[in-house]
Amino acid sequence: MAGARSQVNKPHKTRFASKASRHSHKIDKVRSGKPAGSHRAAVKGARAARLQHSKAIRDQKRAALLKEKRSSNGSSSAPRVIVLCGLSSSANVGPLAEDLLIFAAGGDEKLTSNTVASPAYKLRTTVLQAPYGDLTSCMELAKVADLLAFVVSANSLYNSDSGNPIDEFGSQCLSVLRAVGLPSTAVFIRDLPSDTKSKQELKKAAVSFLSPELPEDCRFYAAETKDDLHMFMRLFKEQHLSSPHWRNQRPYVMSEEACIKPGDSMGLCTLLVSGYLRAHNLSVNQLVHVSGAGDFQLGQIDILKDPCPVSERKNSDVMDSDDNQIQIIDTFVPDPLNQEPLLVENIPDPLAGEQTWPTEAEMEEAYESNKQRKVVKRKLPRGTSEYQAAWIVDDTDDEGDDSQNDNPDGAGMVIDEKDHSEHDSDSSDIDAVSHFTEKFDQETIGGSEMGDDENLTKEQIEEDIKRIKESNADDEEFPDEVETPLDVPARKRFAKYRGLKSFRTSSWDPKESLPPEYARIFAFDKFTRTQKHVLAKRAELDEESSKDCARIGSYVMLHVKNVPTDVASKLCHPSRRLPVVVSGLLEHESKISVLHFSIKKHDSYEAPIRSKEPLIFNVGFRQFTARPLFSSDNINCNKHKMERFLHHGRFSIASVYAPISFPPVPLIVLKNIDGQQPVIAAVGTLKSVDPDQIILKKIVLTGYPQRVSKLKAMVRYMFHHPEDVRWFKPVELWTKHGKRGRIKETVGTHGSMKCIFNSSVQQHDTVCMSLFKRAFPKWPAQFYHQI
Repeated sequence: MAGARSQVNKPHKTRFASKASRHSHKIDKVRSGKPAGSHRAAVKGARAARLQHSKAIRDQKRAALLKEKRSSNGSSSAPRVIVLCGLSSSANVGPLAEDLLIFAAGGDEKLTSNTVASPAYKLRTTVLQAPYGDLTSCMELAKVADLLAFVVSANSLYNSDSGNPIDEFGSQCLSVLRAVGLPSTAVFIRDLPSDTKSKQELKKAAVSFLSPELPEDCRFYAAETKDDLHMFMRLFKEQHLSSPHWRNQRPYVMSEEACIKPGDSMGLCTLLVSGYLRAHNLSVNQLVHVSGAGDFQLGQIDILKDPCPVSERKNSDVMDSDDNQIQIIDTFVPDPLNQEPLLVENIPDPLAGEQTWPTEAEMEEAYESNKQRKVVKRKLPRGTSEYQAAWIVDDTDDEGDDSQNDNPDGAGMVIDEKDHSEHDSDSSDIDAVSHFTEKFDQETIGGSEMGDDENLTKEQIEEDIKRIKESNADDEEFPDEVETPLDVPARKRFAKYRGLKSFRTSSWDPKESLPPEYARIFAFDKFTRTQKHVLAKRAELDEESSKDCARIGSYVMLHVKNVPTDVASKLCHPSRRLPVVVSGLLEHESKISVLHFSIKKHDSYEAPIRSKEPLIFNVGFRQFTARPLFSSDNINCNKHKMERFLHHGRFSIASVYAPISFPPVPLIVLKNIDGQQPVIAAVGTLKSVDPDQIILKKIVLTGYPQRVSKLKAMVRYMFHHPEDVRWFKPVELWTKHGKRGRIKETVGTHGSMKCIFNSSVQQHDTVCMSLFKRAFPKWPAQFYHQI
């Protein structure tokens, strides 16, 4: 019944249809030239095009994967690097490394190198040992590892008190390596019993303990017998190894040999580093970074005969010579026209800001414009310059006419366009302002630097550490609050500060009052576009076969020129256990700019970390000294509030003067302690490179209501001079209970003032005033930390 009563509408309305559509049924479809299923054919063609496009993408990815597999597993590929890292003191790494090298070499002969070729597995392997207890060495070796193998002892599962195979150092090492970026990982379990049942139980226990700490694709191997090592080598050959993204962006060479060639200049030499080229092709015109030394130019690249070939038959066509001599196959020399210059700092022009004398026409035009302009007179405190007066907002509130009482003795001055220059020329006031502000900046940031005073006694050092801890606790409990001094006028001590109507929406010119260090740095118009352009040029270098480019996987000798002799001698010292790593730099990566890192304090570090304190930054292959300025990370705001300390449990932004890097790059922050190894202080990642990012230092002046009458209150102890009250009158007030107000007038001669608020103020409330000043990082005395 319901179906018969339902309304049935017409499929179309004739009066809204076109004339052609109304007569379409009268036209023969054969004569019209349109096939009957044209729409269906179009849909079918679009689907076929989509399928074809998807197939092309799959083929492209398959070809790229096959190319990567051939480059990593082929006979011409670089040896795979295995780094053995012990997670406890009971894990003995040395015998396992020797067993792996002997088994991979296929014999019991004496080993002369950490790199061996295995004809049976058709694989070349390099085995390195990370020294237990040295966190810095473990971190540097993990940067070049293709497989990071953690070694645990089965005895620690039942001999230790906790039954955990990871001790305190192993846990700290794991957290640091995760921050750097883990490559492919594996776990070797040693000291397993011969009994099969007990062996399987202990292996399962080790897997249950270690699985939550390691990636999901981590593999576990027993490492006792030759059958265990054979199983590992067979699976290791076929394994697809992953590596951190930041390492895949740059070519690098891990030294098999390193020596010094004397240079022409005094104190400089040429560092010769021989090894396999990995990740990308390297041009002789590129700049390179030597880990622990700095950025340098290449003087020459020699392509050498592979000292460790998988098959000798393929290398028999190379010219015959003695085995102890170096056989050079090809040599690349840089082109002076195309070689990238080693440009670190910008050289400022002292005459760049010089102004020419105006012409007579310009002077007449300025005179007429000043004559026609209406002279605006405002009541301002004495000592106010024209620049400061521009930031003072006019008081437009008409409630109460107290303007005559604000300046009973003529303390405030009248700004006039004609005769304000004589007030600006008072050099004594300027010197006093700069003296007090510099002194105040040192006190509010955290006092004097401990590292600057080498002659401190033990009691003085303990007192300084105690003062820093107290200031850190005060900053957490009362952030940004400072006391107004009694002996110095507030208008002089806080002369560089200004008030903001809104921290988020108020404008602040990023080019205003920049420090002299900004003349030495570089800035990008659009950093993301520059990064895409640089990576595209690197991809072109990999595709084309250039005459000045060494191919990936070849055995090369890099001639790094103009290296300081003392630094090179430390790199090549026989007692050094770490290989020398030379990484190629992308374009612009040698230049200095302002880098911003997202940083978080490490859980194991409990001492306070102050802003502008010297720290060691590990960024990718680089390690340099920086004095970061910490700030909060505001997402919806172009201004960031400075933080005096790096607090626990939250991320902050660390801004430093440092060489440019292209993200993503991990960050590990180390802190030097006298007489000890550097300890891990914080971890993070590179966020952006932007000198125009605004960081504002905030201070809060506090006062206390003495007498309250509805919306009005008399506030004391925020200022101590009536002139200071008049100076800061345009700045808005706020209370800790959420009230807003303004200064109405001064009361008495000791800095008390009458204020008006938007609602009733409680007697126990606190009246606050926020002042802001732009802050900048501090230029370090030396960028690269000497090894």
